[in-house]
Amino acid sequence: MRSNHDAIVDRFLQRDPFARVITECAVSTAIVFISARFESEAIVDFTKIARQVIKQVGYTQLDFNAKTCSIMTSLKELPKSENRCWDEKKLSEAEIEEISVKDQVTVFGFACNQTKALMPLPIWLAHQLAKRLTAVRQEKILPYLAPDGKTQVAIEYKNCKPHRIYSITLIASQSKLVGANGANLKRLQEDLRDSVIDVVFADEELKPDANTRIFIDSDDPFAIGGPSVHSGLTGRKNAIDTYGEYSRHSGAALSGKDPTRIDRVGAYAARYAAKNVIAADLADECEVQLTYSVGLSRPVSIQVETFGTGKISDEEIAIILEKNFDFRLAGIVREFNLRFLPAIVKGGFYKKLAAYGHVGRLDIGVLPWEETDKVAILR
Repeated sequence: MRSNHDAIVDRFLQRDPFARVITECAVSTAIVFISARFESEAIVDFTKIARQVIKQVGYTQLDFNAKTCSIMTSLKELPKSENRCWDEKKLSEAEIEEISVKDQVTVFGFACNQTKALMPLPIWLAHQLAKRLTAVRQEKILPYLAPDGKTQVAIEYKNCKPHRIYSITLIASQSKLVGANGANLKRLQEDLRDSVIDVVFADEELKPDANTRIFIDSDDPFAIGGPSVHSGLTGRKNAIDTYGEYSRHSGAALSGKDPTRIDRVGAYAARYAAKNVIAADLADECEVQLTYSVGLSRPVSIQVETFGTGKISDEEIAIILEKNFDFRLAGIVREFNLRFLPAIVKGGFYKKLAAYGHVGRLDIGVLPWEETDKVAILR
């Protein structure tokens, strides 16, 4: 249901590229609660968007589905501000400098050479399993699955390099209850092994071995998942949205915010910088930390950590990044065209980031912060 956050952001920006909006969503059995603050001329039907998202995700249970669930909203339209409609494409460099951030925040970006997406291998594999789990449900390969699941891959490292796959955990929600000791559970385990795990690892260099521990709904079958049995605020699993706890991430959620929120777009800019450092072969691992203060346009601190893998010093890399990357709020929005992507990309833009991560994506075209177009300059 975190898709609902960014579906709302998309709809606002499609109708008003200069809209400002922040939205939260909580779910429980038969209930969706949406809260939002916004400043815009656009008219957005929050309830309609929520029902569309629920239907698209695939929730059809009697106690939670798009037609019958209750949707409650708490909406606040903010007073009009004089500088809401600044167009970064038309501003001079001096004017870009005058656009300050409204929040104090420290954001992190990370990249490493463990995968083709320059992402840590554990979160990369976990996302591939999650995407395949969705695919086998939607394509009716395993039609008894329901739209909720969990994946985890544990990797053993040697000398800071992935060495072997220690364990794979796959928990899938089913449309009907599966007994823990019944034949149905055995069938589920065989189906997920054949149709999900084996397919995902077929093209991976590092594969499960004879000693890899594989857990598939092993202790307590997930049965019917989603809001039917769970409740809580959605869109708050920041590690899943970023680097899977392999590296640090900001405490602020990424989804549900328009592009003027530095806690969202700053994280994208930090990833952009870190990825280009790795692509330029300046290090094997790189973390970029940006700290912003209210009232200033630039970060007050740019820190780089390469964990002993840098070809040059971390301080030198930080100086190079500060010189060649625009970390100012309006500069980031301009560089990535963040206001206008929802209207350009078919089906919305931010909504596509709500599942399988905001970074390291190779399945939805090249995200602007995933470009490696600064490599020549960095080298």
